[in-house]
Amino acid sequence: MRDTENQPSDFAQRVRREARRRGFEQAIRQVVIGDGAPWIWNLTSEYYPRAIQIVDLYHAKSHLCEVAQAIYGAGTTLSAQWAKRRHAELESDKFDALLKALDKHQATCKQAEDCLDYFVKNRQRMRYAHFRSKGLCVTSAVVEAGCKVTVGARLKRAGMHWTVRGANAILALRCYRLSGRFEDFWERRPKTRACGSRA
Repeated sequence: MRDTENQPSDFAQRVRREARRRGFEQAIRQVVIGDGAPWIWNLTSEYYPRAIQIVDLYHAKSHLCEVAQAIYGAGTTLSAQWAKRRHAELESDKFDALLKALDKHQATCKQAEDCLDYFVKNRQRMRYAHFRSKGLCVTSAVVEAGCKVTVGARLKRAGMHWTVRGANAILALRCYRLSGRFEDFWERRPKTRACGSRA
């Protein structure tokens, strides 16, 4: 992800800084888990070309649930059964069967057509049985839960309104505190003069 001046985006720069800090670039095995959005894989391929790319399992399953509901109706037994079979195929790397089931409905169901395209494009990132056999995590649930604790619990309280600048500032402090690096934050702050003097 680059802006119009051919510079990495702010987000890309943050990712690279944090990856360096944690030694990601020296890791014997690198893994990136994402929701399937092309920009995630573009950024990964550019900066970490040897990383194993994995689509978050629960994002993939949610797409199948949406298709099931579109075909058979929300909350129906047939919808639940269809989704359960597709989930089992997905988790056991029976990808051809999964694609065949989606292909069967793509002519009459837009969600099935879109889902089929999503799965075809991300097929190599959805080899969940293979990834698990290698001891790899296949979901970003732990990270998402951390985001809820770090961001949601602080910024989404009743009656709160934030500017982008204010939210960024408080989240920077919160991240330093929760990661045990609060003292590092203050050591890196430039020394400033007191705002006023006593009379």
